[in-house]
Amino acid sequence: MSTYMPKTEGITRKWYILDAGGKSLGRVAAQAAVLLRGKHKPIFAPHCDCGDHVIIVNCEKAVLTGNKAETKFLRWHTGWIGHLKEVKYGKLMSEKPDKAMSVAVNGMLPNTTLGRKALTRLRVYRGPEHKNAAQKPEAFKF
Repeated sequence: MSTYMPKTEGITRKWYILDAGGKSLGRVAAQAAVLLRGKHKPIFAPHCDCGDHVIIVNCEKAVLTGNKAETKFLRWHTGWIGHLKEVKYGKLMSEKPDKAMSVAVNGMLPNTTLGRKALTRLRVYRGPEHKNAAQKPEAFKF
């Protein structure tokens, strides 16, 4: 059984726009990760970069289900001894909802060069306006 290798000229990148208004943060992030990797395409191969560009708008209107606003934390380490920082997701969603969305999408992509390359094709906006109208993105319904 041979490995399928998509041709470089056969890979076309489209622009999709996802509206996060009123939807769960995790569900929007999971759908964005699928589009960024290209898993929705019939030519998908896990070792090739065949994903699309994704624009996420209305991140401030995304919701956290359950009790995650009080119990879930974003943690990072500064590199200094004893400097483990953390912020509750409720506060993060009120101050920087675009960062919360991009962190969620980043966690759903593989930790490889393909995942880092796919993350460069993600654009996240706080409100309904975006700067990528010239690319003519099409709305993705999910």
